[in-house]
Amino acid sequence: MNAILGRFGAAVLGVLAAGYLGTAANAQQFTMKISFPTINDVTHEFFKTWKAGIERRAGGRLKVEIYPSNQLGQIPAVIEGVALGTIEVGGAASGFFTSLEPRFQVMDGLGIFDDIQHAFRVLTDPEIRARLATWGADKGVELIVPGTYGQMTALAHKAIRTAADFHGQKIRTPGGSAIQIEPFRKLGILPVSLPLGEVLPAMQNRTIDGLMTALAVYVNFKYYDIAKPATYLPETLLFAPAVINRQFLKQIGPELEAIVREEARNAEVVYTDWNIADTKRVEDAWRKNGGELISLPPAEAKRYIDIVAPVSLQILSANPKIKEDYEALLAAAKKYRR
Repeated sequence: MNAILGRFGAAVLGVLAAGYLGTAANAQQFTMKISFPTINDVTHEFFKTWKAGIERRAGGRLKVEIYPSNQLGQIPAVIEGVALGTIEVGGAASGFFTSLEPRFQVMDGLGIFDDIQHAFRVLTDPEIRARLATWGADKGVELIVPGTYGQMTALAHKAIRTAADFHGQKIRTPGGSAIQIEPFRKLGILPVSLPLGEVLPAMQNRTIDGLMTALAVYVNFKYYDIAKPATYLPETLLFAPAVINRQFLKQIGPELEAIVREEARNAEVVYTDWNIADTKRVEDAWRKNGGELISLPPAEAKRYIDIVAPVSLQILSANPKIKEDYEALLAAAKKYRR
């Protein structure tokens, strides 16, 4: 009898132990660190919204930590960290991802998108979204959001009012690959590739004459204290995608992975209405602080496009896979053009 009770007790203890271990596993807390170079912009808003959605549903099992303003390192180190898995998510201008995955060059192609809202519709098309998700797969990363940021602007100590005004200026471009350099070199620009965290002091000491990025960056980092004339670049958009480590998605298990993916989709709404409202905010703030906003006259805008667009097309057509991506985006752009 005692032997039977002993075996029964052991069985009960075994069940209890298994239940405890299962509960402990379900309650295991994972941490998802997010690093990006900007602050108080649409990228930051997306990550805050994503974090809130994840933590609301994850029940303490997944903690999200947001590190704006390069707190975990400069852009190249962060991208390497995401590929290695030391950082779970990294965001940056698309040009900085091309060393990891050349297909990111397509996002910087000229003449694909009419404006930022058109770009949002194209890049969230189901077929295009599935295509983007394959970028970087062999490097251990996945594009989790395309990051439709804003129209590209050039800020320089010497105002750019015509295509000829670019000539001879040493300007930081948002990336160091051919698609970020060669089209602008045709304008006579001396392109410089610098992580965003190094650009402000370079502008202050005039190591560079100017830079290209979206207006929100200039406002949020108070570039109006250094230079005033910012010029909108025709048909030239800035994207700030975020990539996530694929192994991390597997590690957290299917339920949490589904939450991460679903809440990323839910948070994408900030790239529409919120982004439009923020564009007006930063334009008002730029002017309020003495900044000037310049749009090239129609003849000069055409001259700009006529110079840079053929170079962009040549670069994107050189690699068969990139050309395929480019043509898919062109077809989707036509589909969503209003």
